[in-house]
Amino acid sequence: MKNCTSCNVEVVTNYTSFKCPKCGHGKIVRCDRCKTTIKKYKCPECKFIGP
Repeated sequence: MKNCTSCNVEVVTNYTSFKCPKCGHGKIVRCDRCKTTIKKYKCPECKFIGP
């Protein structure tokens, strides 16, 4: 089970997953809605906030 890092909704399809651009360790999951609306996310490891 994966949840969007921004809105915490469970995602199964139509999402993007990548490592934190700052620390390279934290896993960021973005649903299409948050990605499209450019909602901010916070890395669970280093607390970096991205667009």
